[in-house]
Amino acid sequence: MKEKLYTIPVNDAFQADSECPICLMKRTLEDNAIDFVMGPSYMEDDVRAETDKIGFCGFHIEKLYKNQNRLGLALMLKTHMDKTIKDIEKSAPGSSKLSSPSLFKRKAEISGVKTYIDNLDHSCYICDKINNTFLRYIDTIFSLYQNDDQFRSKFIHSKGFCTSHYGLLHQEASNHFNADKTEEFRKTLDTIYLDNMKRVRDDLEWFIDKFDYRYVNEPWKNSKDALQRSMVKTNSILHESLMSKQEG
Repeated sequence: MKEKLYTIPVNDAFQADSECPICLMKRTLEDNAIDFVMGPSYMEDDVRAETDKIGFCGFHIEKLYKNQNRLGLALMLKTHMDKTIKDIEKSAPGSSKLSSPSLFKRKAEISGVKTYIDNLDHSCYICDKINNTFLRYIDTIFSLYQNDDQFRSKFIHSKGFCTSHYGLLHQEASNHFNADKTEEFRKTLDTIYLDNMKRVRDDLEWFIDKFDYRYVNEPWKNSKDALQRSMVKTNSILHESLMSKQEG
């Protein structure tokens, strides 16, 4: 199958030495999104209009802060705060309304300010930028699996997936395959996931045993980074040391 532009990051992730290639793809998208926002783009009107409107989640605001472009972040936060203040000033007076009457409950007051803030709390420019491309990557995985023998081999011989992304692939299969193909894919996926979860679990068990004086002189085998790799499997956390290993 001729490689198209959107297949390149998917193939690269499955080629890398990763406990979850989907985590690797998402982490790369996140790093690229942060570099984009903290680069010259923060001065572009269309980008600032979006960041002013929706802001950033707590997780990504910390990532942006660590990027070291403090002036760029300060400028974005200042104009975001300007918009928030303006919007609150508009919505605060007479912002409450009553819900439909209930036989057993008093009428509940719904604050327009609270609704605005709830929407703001669940919005993030970085998350949106990642997710829009990430969903296309997931579609690409299924397309390649069905049409590209080399990719299918990479998929089957991969080191598996984190629990979250295993569940995502399991769920999405029926949106891409017919019933028989979905069942076949899920059986293959189950085997890949469980075999590799057990492999990392066993490495973690040996890592724990190495803290026992009875095993102090035994080799570490494959357990030195077992804790970091277990964090990938259980919580989709791709540690910096693992990123360096994959890039190297």
